[in-house]
Amino acid sequence: MSYTDVHTQKLQTIVASLPHSPGVYQYIDENGKIIYVGKAKDLHKRVASYFSKEQTGKLRVLVRRIRDIRFIVVETEMDALLLENNLIKEYQPRYNVLLKDDKSFPWICIKNEPFPRIFSTRKLIQDGSEYYGPYASGKMMKTLLELIHQLYPLRTCSLNLSKKALEKGQYRVCLEYYIGNCKAPCQGLQTREEYDLMIQEIRQIIKGNIQSVVRIMKTKMMEYADALEFENAQEIKEKLQILENYRSKSVVVSSQIDHVDVFSIIDEPKVAWVNYLRVIEGAVVQSHSIEMRKKLDESPNELLTLAITELRQRLSSNAPEIILPFDPGIQLPQTKITIPKRGEKKQLLELSEKNVRYYKLDIEKQRSLVDPERHQKRVLQQLQKDLHLKEIPKVIECFDNSNFQGDYAVAAMVQFENAKPNKAEYRHFNIKTVSGPNDFSSMEEIVHRRYSRLLKEEKPLPQLIVIDGGKGQLNAAVKILKQLGIRGEVAVIGIAERLEEIYFPGDELPVFIDKRSESLKLIQYIRDEAHRFGITHHRKKFEKGFIDSELNKIKGIGEKTAAKLLLHFKSFKNIIAAPEEELQQIIGPARTKIIKAYTASKRTEKTS
Repeated sequence: MSYTDVHTQKLQTIVASLPHSPGVYQYIDENGKIIYVGKAKDLHKRVASYFSKEQTGKLRVLVRRIRDIRFIVVETEMDALLLENNLIKEYQPRYNVLLKDDKSFPWICIKNEPFPRIFSTRKLIQDGSEYYGPYASGKMMKTLLELIHQLYPLRTCSLNLSKKALEKGQYRVCLEYYIGNCKAPCQGLQTREEYDLMIQEIRQIIKGNIQSVVRIMKTKMMEYADALEFENAQEIKEKLQILENYRSKSVVVSSQIDHVDVFSIIDEPKVAWVNYLRVIEGAVVQSHSIEMRKKLDESPNELLTLAITELRQRLSSNAPEIILPFDPGIQLPQTKITIPKRGEKKQLLELSEKNVRYYKLDIEKQRSLVDPERHQKRVLQQLQKDLHLKEIPKVIECFDNSNFQGDYAVAAMVQFENAKPNKAEYRHFNIKTVSGPNDFSSMEEIVHRRYSRLLKEEKPLPQLIVIDGGKGQLNAAVKILKQLGIRGEVAVIGIAERLEEIYFPGDELPVFIDKRSESLKLIQYIRDEAHRFGITHHRKKFEKGFIDSELNKIKGIGEKTAAKLLLHFKSFKNIIAAPEEELQQIIGPARTKIIKAYTASKRTEKTS
């Protein structure tokens, strides 16, 4: 028996013995290293599916590397989710989804010390301190800290205020005490109990539970007022106004929505992005987005499940309701999953979707600035996949033709290399063999002229040709490519401007490409550039036609007047034949009189 048969038999034995229970499974390679961690509602069914169903290329590679399977049985599916997440973070297996976010995002720290300090930090130290965040917006976090320091006289020094240190009496009050920003716990002027009450209220504010703090403050204010301590009551009243002002600037979505988490996802072939919103007392108090690098063509359900588990655990969320774009197929204990179709919860989901789109665009923009070649390569790879091309379209050429009522027929071709304009290869064409408005014949002429020349000069052909127009123009281009014997060498598509539809030769129905796809945006950009380049040439030729026309020989008729007349009547012959009243409506009686006098003198010259 071969080595392969032995390890296959071993794996089959392990799979057969797996229980039908929730749990986590780990795949081990020949070096004893964990290469994949997964969770399952039913361990036996889930693991068996890897070895029985038809596998994708990436999954096949994973299965070939498995030499052992370990598993851990847990009580519930939620336990499996949490354990899977912790094991992935601990071992970082090669074939698991890679969760990425910016580690430099700031957090608010409540320091684990007597009379805790509260400050922002980008380093998480495992010393028992409390961390809240991360905050994608530094401005939002700064505003929150300013609010806290406005409301509460917290210490900012780094002194050791342990009971033993305070008993020694070695500290003196500083300027912060004299200006009212601190109550000098270092001198025993503020008790530990009083300070801890402030910290409890601050925790609620950071978590977004502002209303509960407002209720506590109002109760205190009334107690001071009843005791005739009006200065203290006024101080709390001013704090309440600060809190209400802060709350009014929060993104309030609904007073009816108390405490929910919202998740949305953008799923693409190699990567996904997930946004998380925390909503408390009707206001969005936190937003955070992450990037997820796929390893095994994971489904949106799997990715969203992993993101929910990771973010709720990381950000210490226990919201009793989660709003999602679709059902991921999991059950979370004591948590309601809502997939809204309309109303305020649907609006919240749309807000999250807007955030994740902006996050995706921002990440891509940053990468394109730092590493433009990587960005361009990714776009071209996506275009290759969307159009089912044999190779990456490094060179793309696009044709556009235009005319004015059959006159001044011109065409343009632009070339893009590695998704960027290559202006040295832009070409203008004056249509030579076609008379009248015939876009199909014009397209045949310019495609023939372009590629017959490239073949003659033995220059390389593009990988993709884009024809600006519908099926008619596309078929005209294909006809010429066949005549030149290069139909199979170059891919060709047409883009119909009205609905931005992509057509392949011979297909009656257009190909669907997501309107937000970078592939479609690149094709549109190339088409628009061809149109711009062609229009510029067409306008110059058209204007030259005005200048060279008979009208410009008439004293008193300028280029603007000539343009008006030609645009309306199309030719000098029609202008001469036009009734005087019609001419007057366009250029007025004075210029009409000049034109009529000129045409009368020309007729006199011919008869004399």
